[in-house]
Amino acid sequence: MSSETIIIGAGIIGVSTAYYLSQHQDPTTIHIVETSPELFSSASGFSGGFLAKDWFYPRVADLGAFSFEEHRRLAEQHNGKEKWGYSPTICLSYYASEEARKGQKRGDDWLRDGTSRADAAPVILDSKSNKTPTWLWRNKGDQIELISAEGTTAQVDPLRLCHFLLKESMKRGVKLHQPAKAVSVKTEKGVLAGVRIVNVETDVWTELPCKRLIIAAGCWTGEVFRALFPKSNVEIPIKSLAGHSLVLKSPRWHAGVESNGCHAVFTSHKNLFCPEIFSRLGGHIYFAGLNSSTLPLQDPAKGKATPYKENIDQLREAATAILGRGEKIENDMVVVREGLCFRPVTSRGTPIISRIRDRYLGPEVATSPGSEGGVFVASGHGPWGISMSLGTGVVLAELAQGRRLSADISGLAFEVDQAEL
Repeated sequence: MSSETIIIGAGIIGVSTAYYLSQHQDPTTIHIVETSPELFSSASGFSGGFLAKDWFYPRVADLGAFSFEEHRRLAEQHNGKEKWGYSPTICLSYYASEEARKGQKRGDDWLRDGTSRADAAPVILDSKSNKTPTWLWRNKGDQIELISAEGTTAQVDPLRLCHFLLKESMKRGVKLHQPAKAVSVKTEKGVLAGVRIVNVETDVWTELPCKRLIIAAGCWTGEVFRALFPKSNVEIPIKSLAGHSLVLKSPRWHAGVESNGCHAVFTSHKNLFCPEIFSRLGGHIYFAGLNSSTLPLQDPAKGKATPYKENIDQLREAATAILGRGEKIENDMVVVREGLCFRPVTSRGTPIISRIRDRYLGPEVATSPGSEGGVFVASGHGPWGISMSLGTGVVLAELAQGRRLSADISGLAFEVDQAEL
């Protein structure tokens, strides 16, 4: 199973795939090509890291549940609590008032919308419950509801998890080419045989042998496919959803209270967006939920995206109102990081994880049959990229190497996506 393999994209899907591929083939035959000069500079490094077992559309439910268990297994095997902040999480919905509870959407609605899981039967918690977060400023008349069953939600620090996966893969012999861009494919007798890449800083060109090509470039997956297969008559329908975020430190969240558990709190705010707030091991609180499908996708070759000041100001105001302290809503928090990332999304709301049939590559390109070769795509996970990352890596490695699949991804094939456009 040592067909030369190139993975385009060193985000969490790409490094997860490399990690699991390298368990079953010569790791030195695996190459990762990453355009950005800064690793994990988009969603893989700046998203929340929320994990769920059963909040998914029917066609992706099996993968979602499998991936959740794979996160648990990997954390147990490699001390993920210390290395990347893996923690079971108490999932709550917070309403600042009875009116808010009756009339406003909550922050997890967009995650649950259209899913197979019915809304969890809420358990209303009082302020003395040990399941309520110490860092949340409570108002008179507010309510907190428990919206997840024990053992069905968790979280990680995605940046640290990505670094672990890449480091372990490279220790085995996987090669990283960064910052580099894939510009064209090479064929021999019409069959895929290599990929030409160029270092975006030095302009030095390299030709890598390749029988098996995996495109896991997030929001840029469609752009990469068009560049490598310019005569193809299809598009890979991946779009972007921008999201701003803050990482905060609060005097009410520290090692002394971590024994009460990490929390994921979903709520609403007067500025008509739905904050998602995650308390992480190590004293940080992740605050996000301000998303946009209209912000222009930024060039990955320029590194991490620059946040928009007005959006960051809006997040800061909301964080102060929800997490501040005292009647005057004192801001005693410290902003550790501001971020903007772009999540890859599809119109159907589920990812594409699929081999691309030769007929879609254009008239002059074919691939080696079976597990000897192929062109594969894995992108479009939306808000679930971190949660589904490990499961996607396992299943994509199995798909590429011709092994039995650990989860059902039959509803995520490219042809299915085409039929629904």
